Amino acid sequence: MLPVAEPMAYSNLPAPVYRGKVRDTYDLGDRLLIVATDRISALDVVLPTPIPGKGKVLTMLSAWWFERISGVVPNHFIAVITAENRSAVPFELGPEYYGRSMLVRKAQRLDAECIVRGYLSGSGWKEYRETGMVCGLRLPEGLRESDRLLEPIFTPSTKATEGHDRNITYEELARLVGAEAANAMRIRSLAVYGYAHTVALERGIIIADTKFEFGWWNEEVILIDEVLTPDSSRFWLANEYRPGGPQPSLDKQPVRDWLAAHWREGEPAPELPPDVVEATTERYLRAYRMLTGEELSL
Repeated sequence: MLPVAEPMAYSNLPAPVYRGKVRDTYDLGDRLLIVATDRISALDVVLPTPIPGKGKVLTMLSAWWFERISGVVPNHFIAVITAENRSAVPFELGPEYYGRSMLVRKAQRLDAECIVRGYLSGSGWKEYRETGMVCGLRLPEGLRESDRLLEPIFTPSTKATEGHDRNITYEELARLVGAEAANAMRIRSLAVYGYAHTVALERGIIIADTKFEFGWWNEEVILIDEVLTPDSSRFWLANEYRPGGPQPSLDKQPVRDWLAAHWREGEPAPELPPDVVEATTERYLRAYRMLTGEELSL
């Protein structure tokens, strides 16, 4: 039986806020407070049913990674807000915010998503079957779904606030954000993926692909947003990896599968049944447990 936690679908704090699909970002002047709610999005829609504990997993796992990759690339992480350091925030926070709220440096976001693929899956697999390429990069012939690539590839996309992101070439990225920023985003994305893939594999998880976001801070391109979570990454179980088809994953696949069977694009987003909610929470907690070696109290 999973631990019971009251889910947080929306936060409500006394500061200017931007609400994304999952995160509520509060402007504190030179810093931001990012509250990871328990909202879940899949197939480009935000669902009305929250996933208990999801926001805490995203925050705590991102913090775990940020602390480890700070020697690889600079990032915006300052601290996770807890009962001990709540005075770092200029207003009162209830205990429901502890562990799901992250204080970060305020960077100027670069409006593109940086996807690194070490394996051929998802939209990359679909594009490869149609063209033999992924985001303008020609790949060897004869690859199967979920095959490991000879080396990780950098495949950026647009960042859509609603609807579908669109895969773009590196040249399109450079036109979008500038040559200097694009170069830093590519180099740093590949560096973080290479480090993280090694760390995760030692713990029994394959990071098939992942998404990073970057921003300008103090005239430098730094890593922002979340990092290497089940929301932003495709986590596979290493001991069950069998290329040639889809892989068992530790992410929101139960939600995607249920939507694919019960919902059509253009219809109102449906409520999720309890068994799908519980299966999704369990996958997020398992990913956290395998990577960090710790149990997360919800």
